[in-house]
Amino acid sequence: MYDPVRLAALVAVAEAGSITRAAGRLGYTPPALSQQLAKLEREAGAPLLVRHHRGARLTAAGEVLVARARRVLDEMERARHELALLSGLTGGRLRVGTFTTVGIHLLPPVLSAFRRAHPDVELAVTEYEPPRGVAAVAAGQVDLALTHAYEPAGAEPLPTGVFLEPLLVEELVLVTAPGHVLAEGSGRLPVAELSDQPLISSAPAHPPRRGVEGALREAGARPAVVCESPGYALVCALVSAGLGVAVVPEMVAAMDPAPLGVRPLAPAAFRRTISVAHRGDESGPAAQSLRALLRGGFARGAT
Repeated sequence: MYDPVRLAALVAVAEAGSITRAAGRLGYTPPALSQQLAKLEREAGAPLLVRHHRGARLTAAGEVLVARARRVLDEMERARHELALLSGLTGGRLRVGTFTTVGIHLLPPVLSAFRRAHPDVELAVTEYEPPRGVAAVAAGQVDLALTHAYEPAGAEPLPTGVFLEPLLVEELVLVTAPGHVLAEGSGRLPVAELSDQPLISSAPAHPPRRGVEGALREAGARPAVVCESPGYALVCALVSAGLGVAVVPEMVAAMDPAPLGVRPLAPAAFRRTISVAHRGDESGPAAQSLRALLRGGFARGAT
């Protein structure tokens, strides 16, 4: 593993064009900086610099390593900034909006990490069915809110001053009762094969229902909705009991306690993007700290 200090030294030489000028910027003596660069060349197993009478230039190997080093150093600087935010909060109140699926399965460990880091910050959590959480951020009712958008249904327009940061993208999958004929096989099921299947769906205005049923029609399938439910928990329970099939996000299918058959669909164009809505630079340090924890927590939750 390359030493970040030595990577920073190589980047400084690349930008300054000379070891002497780079040493001055970094507070080294030229011999000390040359020693760091020599160690980096041994780690890389290739010459990184060519010295000449006017300074130094990168070799081909040096160009490759500098490009990667800049990315590494940028990420480390971002981490230092986020850790500084995490360590600098005392007191205050953070208001968080969420929707049910994420509020149950992904948000609690993130909030626990936030509470451990900032025990003096009061937390308040409110449930909003998307996209009402976005409106709550715009109205100042919460500091940030978790929300989602479905494809191919399309996203709702954002209020002025509200921004979305994507955290997790997941496919929508078919769920059936265990042993259902459509759950057989490991490949993707063409969506046209859902034609005339009894479909357990969400409320008529719910974005995933509009998107799924529209895609079914485009594929030549005829949706046959036999039940409308406002929540995925009831949808999955009815599916598991053999009353029909449904199309739900992967997270719902994986974490629902009811026994289900699960199969991916073709085309793989049915997706749900989970995002955090915030007010950009107007967000306070507590909200920014929680956003940093959400990035890491949701990345782990997706694995």
